[in-house]
Amino acid sequence: MFRTLRLTWLLGTTLLSAGAFAGAIMLAPDGTDSPGRALGTLLFLGSSVHVAATAWFFTLPEIRAHARAHRGRYVFAPAGLIAGTALAAVLVPYEQLRWALLAYFAWQFFHFQKQNVGMAALAGVAQGSGSVQPLERAGIMLAGAGGIAGLLVHPDLLQLGVEPPWRELFPVTFAVFAAGVAVGLYALARRTARPPAFTAVYLISLLFFAPVFAFESPYAAVAGLTIAHGYQYLLIVGLVAGAPRRGRSGLTGLAVMAAIALAGGVAIDQASHLHGSPLPWERALYGAYLGAVMTHFVVDAGLWRLRDEFPRRFLTASVPYLLKP
Repeated sequence: MFRTLRLTWLLGTTLLSAGAFAGAIMLAPDGTDSPGRALGTLLFLGSSVHVAATAWFFTLPEIRAHARAHRGRYVFAPAGLIAGTALAAVLVPYEQLRWALLAYFAWQFFHFQKQNVGMAALAGVAQGSGSVQPLERAGIMLAGAGGIAGLLVHPDLLQLGVEPPWRELFPVTFAVFAAGVAVGLYALARRTARPPAFTAVYLISLLFFAPVFAFESPYAAVAGLTIAHGYQYLLIVGLVAGAPRRGRSGLTGLAVMAAIALAGGVAIDQASHLHGSPLPWERALYGAYLGAVMTHFVVDAGLWRLRDEFPRRFLTASVPYLLKP
């Protein structure tokens, strides 16, 4: 059974990621046209639903106890982010607020790349070939830095409607991305053991931001990143939720997680479109949506940090076939 679950995660992560990029590219509309229903559904699941899935963790007594012991990260930071962004969305006109969204997107895509490092490390551990080595990690992070910088100097890909004075730096950001890819490929070639599944996950992580430099369409360039990240997350959270626990079967846990993720995803999706509303309370909801997404960044950074004792113990108990193959 453990072998089947391990293969499910390895193959699922690879196929969902590759499929997300391929689907986004094939379904991307021309220019800045709105996405069709198929791409819109993929984005809804990969963005809003995956963010809302984080709330499921707090249905577990051990997570709530850990949060009470670390209120700064799990209580005060989320409350401050949601309240602060709600207030900012009411007081600051969107024409000025969207400049601040550049920082928000930088954090979001940095969060993506940290997950990429985690996925590659977990793939190596799950196959018994060891976690990512320092140079392999450096390649992923350098390539990610180039991709993030590329989006910030070319914000048309984010559809923010701002005109930064640094657009001419886009080739420089590509050079940084290419240097990261070169470092990563060199580090991968030096690795003694390169199981196919690890190699696939590592290459996906290393080349994650390639669409940013390959396409002019915002959806072809960015939607695949969002969908792949979200589907990777939903798969591994689904495996954690599906682990049998005292007083709760795996099927029950998975059903509860799906219900929370879908209900929360609908709420997040609705709030994400309220930035242009003339009503202050609707703009506050838009700001709270931004704060909720940033809360997801903060909470995940704590719950998945395997160098800390509690996340390592919690995840080893939930998905031992990934951490103790």
